[in-house]
Amino acid sequence: MGGFARIGRLIARAPRLVVLLAVLGTLGFYALATIGVNGEGLFQRVTTGPPLVDGSDSWEVIEAFERTADPTVGPGVTSYVMDVTVDDAAVASAVEDASARIAQIARLTVVASPFGAVPGPEFDPATASSPDADPAAQAAALVDVDGTGFLIDVGFASFGDEDPLATHDEVAAIVAEAVDEMRATNPDVSVATSSNPLVFEDFTGQLEEDLLTGEMIALPAALVVMVFVFGGFLAAATPLTGAIASIAGGLAVLYGFSYLLDLDQSAVNVVTVLGIGLSIDYGLLIVSRFREELHRIGGDPREARAEAIELTMATAGRTVAFSGVVVAISVGGMLLFDPVIMEGIGGAAVGVVTTAMIAALTIVPAVLFLLAPRIAKPGALSRVPGLRRILATTSNVDREEGAFSRLAAWGQRRPWLVVIGSVGLLLVLASPVLGIALRNSDIEALPADNERREFVIAFREGFPDLGEPAIWIHTLSDAGDLDGYLEEVAAVDGVRAIDEPLVQEGETFIGVRLESTDPSGPEAVDAVEDIRALEAPVEVHVGGVAATQIDFLDAIIEGALLAGGLVVIATLVLLFLMTGSLLVPVKTLLINTLSLAATLGVVTWIFGEGHLEGTLGFTSTGGIETYVAVIIAAFGFGLAMDYEVFLLARVKEYVDAGENNDAAVRKGLQRSGRIITSAAAVIVLVFLGFALGDLLMIKEVGVGLAFAVLLDATVVRMFLVPATMTLLGDWNWWAPGPLRRLHARIGVRH
Repeated sequence: MGGFARIGRLIARAPRLVVLLAVLGTLGFYALATIGVNGEGLFQRVTTGPPLVDGSDSWEVIEAFERTADPTVGPGVTSYVMDVTVDDAAVASAVEDASARIAQIARLTVVASPFGAVPGPEFDPATASSPDADPAAQAAALVDVDGTGFLIDVGFASFGDEDPLATHDEVAAIVAEAVDEMRATNPDVSVATSSNPLVFEDFTGQLEEDLLTGEMIALPAALVVMVFVFGGFLAAATPLTGAIASIAGGLAVLYGFSYLLDLDQSAVNVVTVLGIGLSIDYGLLIVSRFREELHRIGGDPREARAEAIELTMATAGRTVAFSGVVVAISVGGMLLFDPVIMEGIGGAAVGVVTTAMIAALTIVPAVLFLLAPRIAKPGALSRVPGLRRILATTSNVDREEGAFSRLAAWGQRRPWLVVIGSVGLLLVLASPVLGIALRNSDIEALPADNERREFVIAFREGFPDLGEPAIWIHTLSDAGDLDGYLEEVAAVDGVRAIDEPLVQEGETFIGVRLESTDPSGPEAVDAVEDIRALEAPVEVHVGGVAATQIDFLDAIIEGALLAGGLVVIATLVLLFLMTGSLLVPVKTLLINTLSLAATLGVVTWIFGEGHLEGTLGFTSTGGIETYVAVIIAAFGFGLAMDYEVFLLARVKEYVDAGENNDAAVRKGLQRSGRIITSAAAVIVLVFLGFALGDLLMIKEVGVGLAFAVLLDATVVRMFLVPATMTLLGDWNWWAPGPLRRLHARIGVRH
């Protein structure tokens, strides 16, 4: 029976050693991911920021800013005090006292407010302001357009290698105390404080919280589902052993990738979710087949257990390995995209899929072998009167006829009705995708009540001329060379004003301000495209949030052609090797594509159009994250192929055993349907657990993949696939003569 049977024999000879090595490896992987090799764990090594495309226009602008930035200046922190009477003496006194306290902090250059500027230990008069600056004008610039709020702006010299977070937290605490004093005369006053280190800390903290929330919900919920699938706690808990080890291994893989690629923070949660789902999927398949073989062999002596493990690995183990390769190729397609964020997620996903597969092929069989005598006996729950009949039905492993075979038979009697109805439903669900809007959110990804998000949104409204321009134009030439060009820029629809040129280290930056306050909205996108269409007299680069979004989307579209082509070819080849058919792989690709379109349509309807905002706890940005759409497509396709492999493997077993096509479909669905349905139920709960988190992109991924799995396991796998296989009949297994002979030599068989 080949190499997988030999792996089963080896595990049966030394199961305790395998479990011991797995426990030690799991603990070691967790330690590596959380502590690291130098005290810097995974969450300290991930990054955040706009998704960039190396060499693009927007990337050139960011690189120019970083190249010309003053190395003596560190990140500053700004507080926006809102809903306050600015000319209140008590307010002025509280701010002056706070400024005096802040001015004592090390590395501080100056703390400025409408009530004056207080120099700090690193104050440099030569760079503080221009000699002819008007103090009154500078103070007025720190009051918002409504006159009901003001800024407290704190500057720092370079922090070197020291983390500025603690210092920024100290500033925020002092300002918060001052605002508390103001409430005596301004009861509605509020404050929001922000800085780049504070934003990064919020993203990191929210990711860790969402990850913990997801795991605390997903794993217990998965255990409950599997208790009904297997009729007892021990059999149900066995796949979770693989999941726990897979999570640890996946985090360690991510930690390793952080030294090779710039990993975005969201990659940790997204890839961890995939690892949990797949490890439970694979564990379910292994446990179910083992129980089936153990029941067929009879008894539970060591020899019977060894034979059951060997047969399980030769059948379900081979299917798991095959599925793992298919899923790895699907998600690995992201490695072919230019944006670093996609390369990071793709590379990490391949590693996590591999980890889940290895855990299912080693740890789970070893635990099964050790627990077999107890798994073979009815569990304590089966003695509970109310549960006995339910468990007897849901955990049965010895029947080739049942609910799923009857469902398949029903569809086989009316296949055209099932196909037309299923395809019609998928097309309706997919229709919103025609109006899909893709965007790259930044601060909007944080929860609506997050202080940093509140600051940015309020700041854009209160200080339209003080914040960073929506668009930057960069050139190595003198600003005077662009006079005529800038006049054309000013005439572009949506442009409100053009800033005075900013010159740093001989390079020129010109800010373009828009009427819209949404820096990545459709108005900003149109303005960038119009500006880029203008002919400049010298070389210029156009950057900013919307420009980054445009460049990222262009790179995604370009990479999708290559990645999609690779996945299509690999899927055709792998499914041919498995089935010997030319039509089944083509049909699978068509059905999976339609199913993914339906999923993206639903995600667009929910997040892009803003439906279910209150129910799911989010605020729509008017679109879905660009890379989230890619993740849903790649991961959703991989999971769909996962279930396709589960079903086809059992159907092909019956075909190879001499069953006719329709009987093989019925029996294959009966044998695999329980596993597909229970695996889908578990993975939907896993994804929904992570969808309860607060980060917008994680919520979008969780909801999107939960729906993709639900749709695939019900409409597609239970109805559409059996109906189409019935219509094709024996043509399901057709291939030209040369391909049939090739499959006879190199095909994958149980």
